[in-house]
Amino acid sequence: MNTSRIRSRAAVVITAGIVTAIALAGCSSGNDDLASQYKGGTTQNYISGDGAVTEVAADKREAPVDFSAKDTDGDTVSSKALRGKVVVLNFWYAGCPPCRAEAKNLNKVASSHAADDVAFVGVNVRDKKATAEAFERTFGVDYPTVLDADEGTMQLALSGTIAPNSVPTTIVLDKQGRVAARILGAVDSPSILDTLVSDELSGSA
Repeated sequence: MNTSRIRSRAAVVITAGIVTAIALAGCSSGNDDLASQYKGGTTQNYISGDGAVTEVAADKREAPVDFSAKDTDGDTVSSKALRGKVVVLNFWYAGCPPCRAEAKNLNKVASSHAADDVAFVGVNVRDKKATAEAFERTFGVDYPTVLDADEGTMQLALSGTIAPNSVPTTIVLDKQGRVAARILGAVDSPSILDTLVSDELSGSA
């Protein structure tokens, strides 16, 4: 894989310790106005990344991410059960325009790897169950979604790593459960995410 080609799409941004702000605002940290708007019940605004891709060389990856949470069907989604698979975590909420725009691309990549050792998990950072499920029906999302607004379990699990500090953000975990890559912003091209996933499947990263 020509990693320089992917990295050249945008500057690498690595930020940690932003979990509290994400849980409150469902957006980038450090934006007090947006956090205030969200706490006041406003959902018309959002902050999204620009599609920057961060990749982490295999010998530079941190400890495996550890999490356990219930999806909207009441089933447990855990890092332990997913170990040995490439895991794609997509952080989103229903009122986020880029989240809606990227849904078809995420579905395409998930479908193309349905027979592989790949698991997709949606992480909804703002909505209640009914809203999240309505989004999934509208956009044909078949993979499980964890509701993370109240507990922040999934966001906390990524504290201290390459964090999901905008919405949407997509994080790829390798087969050992370590953060391998992040797309900060919408997945506007399925080929980029597909390449990241395929590299982890083949062990060529």
